[in-house]
Amino acid sequence: MGVPTLLALRPVRRPAELAELGFLLNLGINEIPHAALVLLVPATVMTAVDGDLDAFGWAAAALVATGLTVVAVRGHRSTQSLQRALDDGLGDGWRTAVAPDLATALRRRRPYMRILAMPFRLRPRTVVRVRNVSYGEAGRRNLLDVYHHRSRPADAPVLIHLHGGKYRQGRKSTQSMPLVHRLARQGWVVVSANYRLRPAASHPDHLIDVKKVIAWVRRHGAEYGADPSTLFISGSSAGGHLALLAGLTPGDAAFQPGFEDADTSVTAVIVFNGYYGHYFDRGDHSAPASYLRPDAPPVLLVHGDRDTLVPVESARGFAERLREVSAGAVVYAELPWAQHAFDLFHSLRFEAVVDTVEAFAAWVRSPGRASERLDRQCHSDFRTIDG
Repeated sequence: MGVPTLLALRPVRRPAELAELGFLLNLGINEIPHAALVLLVPATVMTAVDGDLDAFGWAAAALVATGLTVVAVRGHRSTQSLQRALDDGLGDGWRTAVAPDLATALRRRRPYMRILAMPFRLRPRTVVRVRNVSYGEAGRRNLLDVYHHRSRPADAPVLIHLHGGKYRQGRKSTQSMPLVHRLARQGWVVVSANYRLRPAASHPDHLIDVKKVIAWVRRHGAEYGADPSTLFISGSSAGGHLALLAGLTPGDAAFQPGFEDADTSVTAVIVFNGYYGHYFDRGDHSAPASYLRPDAPPVLLVHGDRDTLVPVESARGFAERLREVSAGAVVYAELPWAQHAFDLFHSLRFEAVVDTVEAFAAWVRSPGRASERLDRQCHSDFRTIDG
């Protein structure tokens, strides 16, 4: 336990191979350190009872326990950072602009017992999962899952979530599940989709698949109680890269071969630990920054400031460039001491992120919300952003 705890406290950034190995080793410790404490304490006590623990062993156990406590405290600090991000991105008075019925539905107390006792993903009994619905011709890579409340409320908002995995791996229903389950429990219709992966597919194949998912929701969402006119898209890591590309290219025929007339616009974009650069060797035209536009939808970006796979500077820079161009709201939150893939567990940190997503979505959905935060005038002949 000492090694991953040390890596959580002092993450390795270079070389890239060691950074990725360190990320894999400290992933669980960094998000649910209390689970490690639950294992450490009884193991230490049992060893001591057997008479097999000397002074060095006691000191080592105490040091690791202290490190785990520090990691837990750092995770709790994300709440303040997220609140500041909402205030900065939406304006100090954003809470008064949220419709009363939406404000009432926001969670007031975090589920601490769930976080402590069951940090792993478990679907609530009130949520139904419809598995493996086909939306394209690429077999299992063109399947999606639909989550909705058992009561099947009508006119529900929609969230499409896209998994990460460097465009080489990953599958639906593995990432951001605390968010998926929470929104479905609150009456949303949530779609978690596969898409084609490398090396069988390349850019823009992945983006075309995502556009097909959006078009599928427009056609079939009502069958599950959805209102496709309120459609949010989110993604983790490479999925965040895809979510941004989709949100910034509504109706672009180049990415909609054979379904050029489909409405692929989205209401807002949400990105967790996203990748913001270009796609492998495809150049800058494959990067989200090449499609910045004044009429971009509202965007929520959340990134860990200790991310060793996608440095936080890239997220910070993209947020600044988007704010320069877009008239829409841009909420950018840096999570203190968070690593990549912070969205896998019911942790203190990610539950705070889930609450922030709900608040952001409530503001976006409120008909009487305040005007967008930016005070400058957007010119119709805006300059294309370089790179």
